Amino acid sequence: MHNIHIAGTGIWFPDEKISNEELINSYNSYVDLFNYENHSKIQEGLLDSMEYSSIEFVEKASGIKSRHVIDKEGILDINRMMPRVNNEHEDRLSIHAEVGIKAAKKAMKQASVVSSDIDAVIVGSSHSARNYPAVAIEIQKELAVNGYAYDMLVGCSSTTFAINNAFSDIASGLAKTILVINPEISTPAVNFTHRDKHFIFGDGCAATIIQKDSSSEKSFRILDRKLFTQFSNNIRSNYSYLNRAAIDAKDNDDLLFHQYGRGVFKDVCPLVAKLISDQLESNNIDPKDISKFWLHQANGKMIRLITSKILGTDDFDSTIAPMPIINFGNLASVGSLFAFNLDNDLEAGQKGVICSFGAGYSVCSLIVEKT
Repeated sequence: MHNIHIAGTGIWFPDEKISNEELINSYNSYVDLFNYENHSKIQEGLLDSMEYSSIEFVEKASGIKSRHVIDKEGILDINRMMPRVNNEHEDRLSIHAEVGIKAAKKAMKQASVVSSDIDAVIVGSSHSARNYPAVAIEIQKELAVNGYAYDMLVGCSSTTFAINNAFSDIASGLAKTILVINPEISTPAVNFTHRDKHFIFGDGCAATIIQKDSSSEKSFRILDRKLFTQFSNNIRSNYSYLNRAAIDAKDNDDLLFHQYGRGVFKDVCPLVAKLISDQLESNNIDPKDISKFWLHQANGKMIRLITSKILGTDDFDSTIAPMPIINFGNLASVGSLFAFNLDNDLEAGQKGVICSFGAGYSVCSLIVEKT
């Protein structure tokens, strides 16, 4: 068995925070404005009127009570309804690199490594800052890391898929220590004028040091990895460099994050529960011997249902499946790492599961053991 560890993790999130009350007040004000400005078209049947949302609806649908965002003012401005960001520019760090470096420094400190110890940088996220050059290479330059670096995209599974790639590179002898960074600046991809989508995402970033023979006090050995993909359009964004040349114009909502939520819930919950259950069985591990399930923070219902399916009961201690989604919202691929980073005080020998899942569909599950 390879002696490869998660040697340390670090997280970053913006200081600005939007409560459900603030978000709903803004959204409902936008509804009033839209219905007023389009009164004639609505009366003529050319447009549907918009409906109010509520705190009760948001919390029942998602379990989310607040989210951290890069620009609160822009999102709550009913004449804008999106964060204010700068375009990519050659003379300054990209926002993905900027937040990635902040999380990376925390992970490096926890793992007791310096830049010269790192052999590679892998950046995995749901949204890319640009097509090229790779953000990972930009971060590599800023941190003065030798070796190689690359970006990868696997939707909300990007974090664990990137950790899997780091594990494979180390196991093959390409590297001994790899820095994995997952910047998820998701709010620019959200339609804040859409009742079913505007409350879902927050912004954040996680970083992980994957290392062979780690002696870090926070180290977890990676015991097993299991990956699965199956194509589906139920979670999708059609934003692309092809859009500017497209002869069939797309509306803005189609270019942003969109999903068929009920289909995702129906498909993904049993898929993930079975994958983890099968993985535990193949490793001769009783699900009841798992101390923590650090799952993708899609929504509270999915986390509870998947955990209950794995354990075979609805009667379990809720702390076994941490839910930072309550305060941070859905953080795309870094939700499982936020859960892990914020709640991993295990004793030596105790085991946990880190699992990300999402668009694709894609799933990657890691069984880890505290050393």
